[in-house]
Amino acid sequence: MSKSHRGTGIRSMASRGRGKCPICGNDNIKVLYEKEIDGNKVMICKFCNANLKNKARKEAKVAAPAQAEAAPAEAPAEAAEAPAQE
Repeated sequence: MSKSHRGTGIRSMASRGRGKCPICGNDNIKVLYEKEIDGNKVMICKFCNANLKNKARKEAKVAAPAQAEAAPAEAPAEAAEAPAQE
């Protein structure tokens, strides 16, 4: 069965969605993903989009244990204050 509707979203775009990626600098690559970089909305390629998502995921993974370590340290302090208030 043919795939007659594949790519119809980019057919209406200028140059069929192809251009230069502002991050990696590749020419004539599909720039389909809109991201905000330095306050400007730019269209980036699939590879740079995946790279940004992976970096964000790794940063969130590193930040999560740091937040988890900070939370238990605050909890006993709150528990120690509660009996003193009674």
